[in-house]
Amino acid sequence: MLRHRGELSQDEVFVPAGPWSIGARDGLWTYDNERPPRDVDVRPFFIDATAVTNASWLAFIADGGYRDPRHWSEDGWAWRRRDGAQTPLYWRHVGAGYQRRRFGGWAPVDPSEPVQHVSWFEADAFARWAGRRLPTEAEWEKAATMAARRDVDDANVGRRLFGPAPAGTSGGRLIPGSCAGMIGDVWEWTSSAFAPYPGFEPYPYPEYSAVFFDGYRVLRGGSWATHRLIARPTFRNWDLPERRQIFAGLRTARDG
Repeated sequence: MLRHRGELSQDEVFVPAGPWSIGARDGLWTYDNERPPRDVDVRPFFIDATAVTNASWLAFIADGGYRDPRHWSEDGWAWRRRDGAQTPLYWRHVGAGYQRRRFGGWAPVDPSEPVQHVSWFEADAFARWAGRRLPTEAEWEKAATMAARRDVDDANVGRRLFGPAPAGTSGGRLIPGSCAGMIGDVWEWTSSAFAPYPGFEPYPYPEYSAVFFDGYRVLRGGSWATHRLIARPTFRNWDLPERRQIFAGLRTARDG
């Protein structure tokens, strides 16, 4: 897999071109922004087999990722300067390493865990640094639906572990040529703006989704704290690009 300066190679999965149906099927208990299903033409692409890890994020920090505006969008760089961000939220630099805070306690950053508490701006900058991009939500959903393990029996959701599992170890065994951990562990930012599908009808109430169709970005997949009921490939979460409180990480993609 292509990585910035050869850093921390991860396996990637090739997803072939072709039409694909995204969105929730009739008869399921789903929200308005997942409906109605629609056919999209997805071009060939590669996507990370697992979510981006803390180890990869540490390489981004060490290489000056937070200090180099070349990796950031104009809005993202303005946010980084205002916020003063130098690490993911709830991290601190201690001696020669980093610690993260969880449930009020500090512990060394586990390099094998998916990174979490990063904004869309940070995720976008990391992907640019890596010579890649964030996947569209259509790409993400196609990859998730094609994954070898499509159920959530082994997914890290519902506070099963009270934190993310090492990348590629939950949601079924990591099988070559298939993505792992797309359901659970961390929400994953996509490049897509939160917008209605054609034929959108409000449900369960008018303000559930419609008032957010401006300026928000889509996250997919659920996290370790997500209720199992909504841990499905079609569920769409959303937040502002500067928000970091959510248990959000990413996986990157590139054109095929």
